[in-house]
Amino acid sequence: MNVLLICLTTVVAYLLGSIPTAVWYGQGFFGIDIRKFGSGNAGATNTFRVLGKRAGTIVMLVDVMKGYTAAVLSTLLWYADVITETEILTFKIVFGLVAVIGHLYPVFANFKGGKGVATLLGMVLATHPEMALVCIGIFLLVVIASQYVSLGSIMAALAFPVLLLLQIFGQKENPLLIVFGFVIFLLVVFTHHKNIGRLLRGEENRTVLIRFRKKQ
Repeated sequence: MNVLLICLTTVVAYLLGSIPTAVWYGQGFFGIDIRKFGSGNAGATNTFRVLGKRAGTIVMLVDVMKGYTAAVLSTLLWYADVITETEILTFKIVFGLVAVIGHLYPVFANFKGGKGVATLLGMVLATHPEMALVCIGIFLLVVIASQYVSLGSIMAALAFPVLLLLQIFGQKENPLLIVFGFVIFLLVVFTHHKNIGRLLRGEENRTVLIRFRKKQ
């Protein structure tokens, strides 16, 4: 095992996660610092609210790709015979989490980043794409029903390890993946602790994904 190459790849994963998509997009195309508007968060949700759907979608997709690309770096190490095939999942999780840390504390934006949900989604897509799609569905259902993005994120994060335990795909899942799922849930709860407080007080911002027109 080439320890130096693994360390360098870990740094690359962090730098990928550190790309402050919302900040750079806001400054480059709108001339504003997204962190000074809306919720003050440098993430896709605040970009949707402040800069609109097109900007929010672009920021979200790039943030997803950050997590996905970081996780896939493990496959490149396998191709290079640096790690074994059985170690791919472990390093997908390691590099993905490092990218999420980069998103939370980006070196390119004074270590003040977003909440990491889109980047987490990217690494989950790389580790278990089927479950990722299920969690996306749960997220959308919760947000449409409640109009709370934070609640949707928390419920989707909880669903990941729980549904793995229930073996909804009819197969026994890797225990490491289940532990990783609960770590994701705890991380999402940690990054959304202020949102949880606002939810309990009834002060959380609402986001309407679908508007139903009233019949005239």
